[in-house]
Formats: sequence, structure tokens, C-alpha cells
Amino acid sequence: MIGVGAILIILAIKWEMEPSLLLPMGFGAILVNLPFVNAEAMHTLYNAGIANELFPLLLFIGIGAMIDFGPLLSNPKLLLFGAAAQLGIFITLLLARVVGFQLNDAAAISIIGAADGPTSIFVAQYFNSQYTGAIIVAAYSYMALVPIIQPPVIKLMTTKNERRIKMPYKPASVSKLTRILFPIIVTIIAGAIAPKSAELIGFLMFGNLIRECGVLKSLSESAQNMLANLITLVLGITVAFSMQAEQFVKVETIVIIGLGLVAFVFDTMGGVLFAKFINLFSKIKVNPMIGAAGISAFPMSSRVVHKMGLKEDPYNYLLMHAAGANVSGQIASVIAGGLVITLVENILG
Repeated sequence: MIGVGAILIILAIKWEMEPSLLLPMGFGAILVNLPFVNAEAMHTLYNAGIANELFPLLLFIGIGAMIDFGPLLSNPKLLLFGAAAQLGIFITLLLARVVGFQLNDAAAISIIGAADGPTSIFVAQYFNSQYTGAIIVAAYSYMALVPIIQPPVIKLMTTKNERRIKMPYKPASVSKLTRILFPIIVTIIAGAIAPKSAELIGFLMFGNLIRECGVLKSLSESAQNMLANLITLVLGITVAFSMQAEQFVKVETIVIIGLGLVAFVFDTMGGVLFAKFINLFSKIKVNPMIGAAGISAFPMSSRVVHKMGLKEDPYNYLLMHAAGANVSGQIASVIAGGLVITLVENILG
């Protein structure tokens, strides 16, 4: 496990993969696995911030304050791509059951496909999964690896001509009132559809409301910077408490990491296939790569799609379309997490 911690630190520093999280996670993994070390302080932090889901909720305020929903509000149909790109969650849930995981653990593992670290932590803790450490490491590691995972899947699912489809961006005017009402309405609707997601979506939208209301500029800036950075830092090193060797070094950990990859692949495939399906009936064609940006790994996935578009055609700017799908994935992933919790609870009675 000390070696695993060192690998996470190398990924963070040398390849700059989610450094704000992987670096403290790597250092924490080394710390808790040193012989004769009493990690009582980390245990206290774990109980205070992760076991009761406090850190994910606070982090969502910061994430919400960072997100500009303008591209999505300019083209609301992009919300469908966010929904389609959650396919990996439900495929992985079934596969996890097939390979022998208990239903609650399978549900927690499947949320790796949400491509959203706080949601993965929230669901894993909700189900009190014994594999929380492996789930969190897999979720954040694959988020960092989006630029490596998604391009080959996208190329496999699309033709060169499809990847060169141009989508001129004509932003619609989005009023301040619309921006203010959006987080409130989303919270109400999401809470009605998936009540178990109400906390997460509520804190995410509250952060966005702080951003858009126009009267809390200093609080918005604090949420985006100090709050988000501080919680991410503390979250990373605290999560490492669940990476003690006796808990982490198991065959199941390898299986979970494999299932996490499956989740990300099917998320990408789901979004691309949905875009191709839309193109069967639409006169104005959608670049199928936009569908891949529907996963919640914001803003990495939208950047990946934009760069791939420019590589195929240097005059094809897909960033705003991809960003709209990407932020819709942020909403859809939280709702999907709530739906999985509700589904599993109904099955378990």
C-alpha cells in the first residue's frame, strides 16, 4: 500500500492527474500503512467528514459555485445527453451482482460510473459498503484518466465523418432570472423524482444559486476557491484512512477497479450512441462526440471532446456544446445516484 500511495503521488505530480486529490490520498495511504503508526486523527476526521457524508455535501457547494449552466440553458436538450451517459452505472450494477457482490456493495460500486467523486462517497457511505476505499480510489483515478479512457472509445464508436460534424454555437440570451430560478427548480424536480438525491442536488444547486444571485459575490468566490480547495485537501487525506492494507489489499479491490473501467466505458458509449440515435431523426446533425461529454467528469470530458474535434477539423469548435452536455451530466449523475439508492432500498424492502 505504500507503493500504491507512491504511485498516486507520481500520477498527481508528474502527470498532473487530479493533483489536489490524488496527492493527499497518496500521502495519506503511505501514512496509515507505516508500521506502528496510530492514525487516530485520520479516523476522527473520517468519522466527522466522510462517515456522515459532510465533506461531499460541502464540496458540492463549491462545485455548484464553479459551474456555469449557461451553455445548458442555451440548449436545454443537452440535458438528455447527460442522462444517456449514465448507462455505465446500471450496466455495472448488474455486472457487480453477477460476479458475486452483495446488492448494497454492487450499488455502491456502480456509482463509480457517475464519474463524480462526492456522489461515489455519498452512496458508498449510505450503503455502509465495506469497499468504500477501493470505490473512492477507483472513482477519482478514472476521473483523472478521462483523457486516456474516452478518446479510444469515442473513435471506436464513431466514423471520421461523424467526428467532423460542425455545430456552430449560437448562444441564446439567458436572463438573470432564468439563471436564478434554474437551481431552485432543478432542486424541486430532482427531489420529487429521486428524493434520495435531494441532499446532494440541493447543495450543488445552492452553490450555483450563490454564484448566480449577484448579491453574494464574496461568498461565491470563497465557495469556489477556499471552501472547495480546503474540503478537497482534507477529503483526500481523510479518505486514505480506508486504504489500510488489511482493508484494501483484496481480490475484490482488483475486481472493483475493473468494474470501474467498465462503468466509464459504457458511460461514454451510452452518450455517443444516444447522439447517433438522435441523428437518425434530426435534420440538424449532432456531433456524436458531444454525447461522450455527458459524463460528470467536469470539465475534463468537455475538453477531451473539444480537442478531438479540433484534431479532426481545426475550425470545428465544440467546447460550448460539450460543456453544456458536461454540466448536464453533473446533474444527471446525482439524480442517478439517488435512483440507485431508491431502487436498492425497494428491493431490500
